[in-house]
Amino acid sequence: MNAIVISILVMVGLSLSRVPVVAALIVAAVSGGLYSGLSIHEVLDAFNDGIGDGAGIALSYASLGAFAVALARSGITEGVAQRFIRALDGERTHPGTLKAILIVSLLGAAICSQNLVPVHIAFIPIVVIPLLPVFNRLKLDRRLVACVITFGITAPYMLLPVGFGAIFLNDILLANINSAGEAAGLEITAAQVPMAMALPISGMLVGLLVAVFISYRRPRLYEDRAVAQQADAVAPESGTGKQETRARLRPWQWGALVVSIGATLAVQLWLDSMVLGALAGFVVLSVSGVFRWREQDGVFTEGMRLMATIGFIMITAAGFASVMQATGEIEALVQSAHTFGSSQALAALIMLLVGLFITMGIGSSFSTIPIIASLYVPLALSFGFSPMATVALVGTAAALGDAGSPASDSTLGPTSGLAADGQHDHIRDSVVPTFIHYNLPLMAFGWIAAMIL
Repeated sequence: MNAIVISILVMVGLSLSRVPVVAALIVAAVSGGLYSGLSIHEVLDAFNDGIGDGAGIALSYASLGAFAVALARSGITEGVAQRFIRALDGERTHPGTLKAILIVSLLGAAICSQNLVPVHIAFIPIVVIPLLPVFNRLKLDRRLVACVITFGITAPYMLLPVGFGAIFLNDILLANINSAGEAAGLEITAAQVPMAMALPISGMLVGLLVAVFISYRRPRLYEDRAVAQQADAVAPESGTGKQETRARLRPWQWGALVVSIGATLAVQLWLDSMVLGALAGFVVLSVSGVFRWREQDGVFTEGMRLMATIGFIMITAAGFASVMQATGEIEALVQSAHTFGSSQALAALIMLLVGLFITMGIGSSFSTIPIIASLYVPLALSFGFSPMATVALVGTAAALGDAGSPASDSTLGPTSGLAADGQHDHIRDSVVPTFIHYNLPLMAFGWIAAMIL
């Protein structure tokens, strides 16, 4: 069996057995590397080389976490939660209506975090943790919330060329396909990429509707528990004696909130750096008086701690990806599509399955494209796929596994908020539901796109 397949099976099996994701990734990397014939020293060298690639991502998440905590100091998210609670207490609004408003609001916030206000997943614990008592009162299934948020932070960047979408569609997908297809005369324009991805992403929309209206529409009971200590500085309860973070903002400070968000977006797009973008937004909030100047260090540290677990998993996933490349078996896995002769249908299916396995291990569609594009583009052209079908195949193969991977920020993000009171399991309540509702329809619709485009 291919070493890549072995390592993914080990990683998924350990994760389902409640082994921590970081430990599962390390064991899977060592297992796959040794199975491929590498020595233990070669495996460790490749793993250590890859860790450096993940450090930048971890620093970006830590900086975004600090910016998100600084935004939370304005009291916006806690104020929203209190409004929902007052509406429930006063019975002014039907619970079903409040549930619909919550779902739509969370979906909108997730979409904006990718394309309009580029805080990525850092907004999730800031927004979700104060809303947990509301979820409990409404008996809202948190698996549904995980599916809604995951859709909002994955589908937009695969379809809309704005914010993170511009990076994924133009800077990574388009650039790598044109580079790989240059020798064959393949040239894709920026306008063609969203058109090619529209049909595969519609499969994710189908999965979202199934999750909302069928799978998780029934009430689910949760206990009212205290949240993790890291959330105390973000959403403290009144009367506890903790530092108050809900001071009334002056009108010009509300303007500063808007300016900080704009500065984050502008700097990130200008310098292509999430770290500097988040830092710019943090600086604007610091000088605006949203929180006291002497509290800066505490706010920044709190934000970094909020995203620390995700950062370590991203670093480990980068080491895992480096070992997978060092095995030299990715190309062999891709070339297995030729086993079925000249059948386009079977070739497309195998290419999508291979993409699923690769991205499940790496945990990021952004990192998968550079690995597979140089192999997939010539292979797709050799099977006679059109340029648009080639884009759909490469884009879908990379996207598969992003939602549903234990090491993906698309599942780690929702868990960071929903598991604050210990009633949401990362694997069973985030990974498995998103895998079923998004990867399966994404594969089906991606295959259809490859056949008809």
